Amino acid sequence: MPSTPLNRPADPPLEAGGRAARKGDTGWRARLRKTPGGALALKAGVLVVGSLFILLGLAAAVLPGPLTIPPMLLGLYVLASEFDWADRLLQRAKRSAEEAWRAAKKRPVFSGVTTVGGLILAGVAIWAVGHYNLVAQAKDAVGL
Repeated sequence: MPSTPLNRPADPPLEAGGRAARKGDTGWRARLRKTPGGALALKAGVLVVGSLFILLGLAAAVLPGPLTIPPMLLGLYVLASEFDWADRLLQRAKRSAEEAWRAAKKRPVFSGVTTVGGLILAGVAIWAVGHYNLVAQAKDAVGL
C-alpha cells in the first residue's frame, strides 16, 4: 500500500457504500455490497441487529437480572462487522479487558476476594429487594 507524506499507510480502497474493503472479503456480504442498494441494506440490517443487542444490555442493567455486558459486547461485535467506529470501540474494549486480566493475574487473591464479595453483595441486595418488597414500596412512594 502506498504511504502518505506523513509515513503512514494510505487509506484502503472503498467499496460501494463507503466501507473499506477487507482482505479475503469474498463471501455473501461482498456479493450483497455489489448489488444496487445492497450495501445500504446490509448496513441498515447490521445497525438494527447490533442496536437491539446493545439496547437489550442497557435494559438488563435497569431491569432485575444479570448479564448486562455480554449483550452489549455482542451488539458492538455485530456493529463492528460493518462500521469502522464500532470496530475501534471493540478494539478499545478488548485492550481494556486484556489490561484488567493482566492486573487480576498479578493479584489473584485480591481479585478473587473482590469478585466473591461483589457477588455476595449482589445476592444480599436481590434478597433484600424480595424480602422487604422494596419494588412495591418504591412504586407507592413515587405514586405508580
